Amino acid sequence: MVADLLTHLAFGHLFASLAILLVLMARRPVRKLFGAEVAYLLWLLPLAAGVAALLPARAAEPGAEAAHRFIVSEGHAPVIAAVWILGAVLGVALLIWSQSRFMAKARAGQAGPAVVGALSPRMVVPSDYELRFNDAERAIIRAHERAHIERLDPRANAIMALIQCLGWFNPLIHLAVREARLDQELACDARVMARLSRERRLYANTLLKTQLGARDLPLGCHWPADSPHPLEERVIMLARPEPTLRRSVAGGALVMALSLTAAVGAWSAQPLAPPPPKTEPITWPVVIYANISVAPAQ
Repeated sequence: MVADLLTHLAFGHLFASLAILLVLMARRPVRKLFGAEVAYLLWLLPLAAGVAALLPARAAEPGAEAAHRFIVSEGHAPVIAAVWILGAVLGVALLIWSQSRFMAKARAGQAGPAVVGALSPRMVVPSDYELRFNDAERAIIRAHERAHIERLDPRANAIMALIQCLGWFNPLIHLAVREARLDQELACDARVMARLSRERRLYANTLLKTQLGARDLPLGCHWPADSPHPLEERVIMLARPEPTLRRSVAGGALVMALSLTAAVGAWSAQPLAPPPPKTEPITWPVVIYANISVAPAQ
């Protein structure tokens, strides 16, 4: 049982990793063609491939020999499972520590603006919020954080954090989460600029100010603190014209089709499971009743 579970997890990480590599190559061209929001949706591909690979594989036809399956040996399975669980628990502990550290800074007025929380997200601001930003800039910040909440980005980030804890041993998972959160910010910028298209210069200047207090935030929405160079790309994106509605719809449809293809391909590529055991037909005992009539004695 444990060996089969580890086998499914191995296939899941294999196909998810292949999809991550595909997204890393395609995200920039897709962003230029279809916009930032469609590029962010590309991260559905590794999620779809990974989940599909965890589903039970097709069974071979009765009488046919099943394809060879990579099965973790029963003797090593408990040890591997224990190491994986230990790593996941440590990952969750590190996540809680990072979140607590950010919240302590936020309570002291040394973090934000940001959206914190997953189930009930809320906005936090630094103590110098009123002094650092003017009325127009504060309106831009509120629009940005409100867009995050409307798009359910805090919940998406919570799911990514959980996947990161479960896949702690896979470096591509950590890279994917990092890049997905960058793409999420670009998509949020695009959503705000679609509503406030005349405020691009003000938006860019506000971004430059908000970077001064950047800190890591696992559960919430915040521009990653250790990523100064993508800020230039973020500002450049503001100068690009928004894609037309037709192009955005076409890009979204393309991403959905690719996600479905990735899911079906990952599930179909699994080696066939052994055929179900043959069962002998059940033969029920047949009881024959003879209708014998006996004439009464004279």
